Amino acid sequence: MGTPEFAVPSLKTLIDSRHEVVGVVTAPDKPAGRGKKMRAPAVKNTAIEYGVPVLQPVKFRDPDFLDALRLWNADLFVIVAFRILPEVVFSMPPKGSFNLHASLLPKYRGAAPINWVLINGEKETGVTTFFLDAKIDTGEILLQQSVPLTENTTAGELHDELSRIGAELVLQTVDCIDSGDCQPRVQMGEPTSAPKLTPELGRLKWAKSARELHNLIRGLSPFPGSYCTFRDKRLKVLASRLSKHPATDQAPGRIIDLEKHGPIYVQTGDGVLALQQVQPEGKRPMAADEFARGSRIEPGELLQ
Repeated sequence: MGTPEFAVPSLKTLIDSRHEVVGVVTAPDKPAGRGKKMRAPAVKNTAIEYGVPVLQPVKFRDPDFLDALRLWNADLFVIVAFRILPEVVFSMPPKGSFNLHASLLPKYRGAAPINWVLINGEKETGVTTFFLDAKIDTGEILLQQSVPLTENTTAGELHDELSRIGAELVLQTVDCIDSGDCQPRVQMGEPTSAPKLTPELGRLKWAKSARELHNLIRGLSPFPGSYCTFRDKRLKVLASRLSKHPATDQAPGRIIDLEKHGPIYVQTGDGVLALQQVQPEGKRPMAADEFARGSRIEPGELLQ
């Protein structure tokens, strides 16, 4: 059970394993793009490619869906990047239902663990498989795999890495459950949350420190992206680096220096941030120096 691209490696890994994938449950097709053409979820496309049957329920408690799910007679449900399941669904298979979560539970329970772990400047994250229970992300842990983070890891990069590592952990977990060797354990430690991302979260407040701003930018890159206002238009900031450029007594948000083939240096509340890639309103993403040349930016101008 899964929907987006993040879940595709897990599905492919299980299909290629000795286990039998009897079916896939995913979200309904949705209109997308300017033409609002119906677009199938990534997981559905993969299932069709491999000839695996697909169910796309609108409501999980729909009797027709539940009957169809029972007919597959699955021993185990594997959930990766999917909606919250009611107990009538996750309690169906005899060996239970487990979920792959993109954090080291109980840290970063919730909808956006990949983003928040970077926004908060963590040095480590990982993936966890755990049995579903009545509460969200609280079930007994099966397996975990940690991943180190650098100060420049972006959400896009981490998404792809955890998707790949998660697929390996999913297969290990299925093998473990099948052999009876798994030893589920209760989650220990202080839980933290990873709530849904809001549009306001991405607004760059230049009075914050360079490190806080850099973590926000990489934690929201490439999507949904962080942003500020420049010359009364929205400017997305897609990539940045912490800089050793000398700080000034300029106001936070002031452009203090430009490089011909390099970043735009911005004064923050503590330190200087180097902007590397931006996306002006209505235009494509571009390197900071290209934006500076095209807009004829001068030191002293203000990002708001």
